[in-house]
Amino acid sequence: MWVLLALAGVIVVVAVVFRAFFPSSVSSVEASHPVTKAAEFAAFAPTIPNTVAAPAPSPEGMAWIPGGEFSMGAMDPPAADQVAMHGADDARPIHRVYVDAFWMDKTDVTNEEFARFVKATGYVTIAERKPTAEDFPDAPPENLVAGSVVFSPPDHPVPLNDHFQWWSYVKGANWRHPEGPKSNLKSREKYPVVQVAYPDALAYAKWAGKRLPTEAEWEFAARGGLAGKLFPWGDEFQPSGKWMANTFQGKFPMSDTAGDGHSGLAAVALYPPNGYGLYDMAGNVWQWTSDWYRPDYYQQLAAAAGVARNPYGPDTPYDPSEPNEQKKVHRGGSFLCTDQYCSRYVVGTRGKGEISTATNHLGFRCVRPAIVTNLSASK
Repeated sequence: MWVLLALAGVIVVVAVVFRAFFPSSVSSVEASHPVTKAAEFAAFAPTIPNTVAAPAPSPEGMAWIPGGEFSMGAMDPPAADQVAMHGADDARPIHRVYVDAFWMDKTDVTNEEFARFVKATGYVTIAERKPTAEDFPDAPPENLVAGSVVFSPPDHPVPLNDHFQWWSYVKGANWRHPEGPKSNLKSREKYPVVQVAYPDALAYAKWAGKRLPTEAEWEFAARGGLAGKLFPWGDEFQPSGKWMANTFQGKFPMSDTAGDGHSGLAAVALYPPNGYGLYDMAGNVWQWTSDWYRPDYYQQLAAAAGVARNPYGPDTPYDPSEPNEQKKVHRGGSFLCTDQYCSRYVVGTRGKGEISTATNHLGFRCVRPAIVTNLSASK
């Protein structure tokens, strides 16, 4: 849900779900759920991939993910502090999961791919739609303007427990204008499409004859056959000094010094792929999954004992900090992730977001089951 606020005399619309993306150093959830000690949850066990060969032909732009059994969840990286990694509490306990084989897009859906979908269908994203008086009966008409949420770095140090210091609702921001009306997609054809809400991603996937991945499918794919590693490529953030993902360097949130070669969003597939041939499974943009979000879902799976087979998430969403919001799980982190604030580029960690909320650091990729009997919805 969206709430209308007045800030410094300027009317803006902001999402109450900001907490879903950007954890503060102290929250009501953490106060009631202390950080779990390492000894209190299970360790990672080896991944056991299926040995079935990939069926031919391979769908264009997709990688074969063999499926199998693996340990799902997260542990704190070495020397992690509470600000950077308190968000991992909902990614515990580590538990065993099995997923069937599937195909996954090698990259996040790009602007040029999304443009083809819009041209073919005439689809209008949520950020492009003007909010209605029926949805917001108490809002003055002049406040009902189409737009979306954009990262707006301050020019001075700010407390990291107030994300409103670096996020703004921008009139006219949408997938065609990711940072607002003055921005465009020129030379960004290969960038991941952003400013897409969950229904937007769902509509694209249906048109493409695909679907969004479950959270378990996403994590199995992101791990690339490795077991219990911090990142999709291993345990070192910069192996041999090499940048492996587009994240935030410098003083957050004021200045990204682009140590990894990019300040802000980058084109897809600029960094090495993981073991399954997938690009950007850490950093650049968050990715929607199909699972509803609950912080206790992993506890439910672990309590059932045995191996969870093809879990599709809880039946209903619940976030104690915002119990009335309907949230889906995000995965992968973004170009704003940093060990100063949010280290959710760590492969087992989780994000969350209200389904109608779009931002300029959130995208998606699709999957297709290994056996497909009806592709009538494909391009």
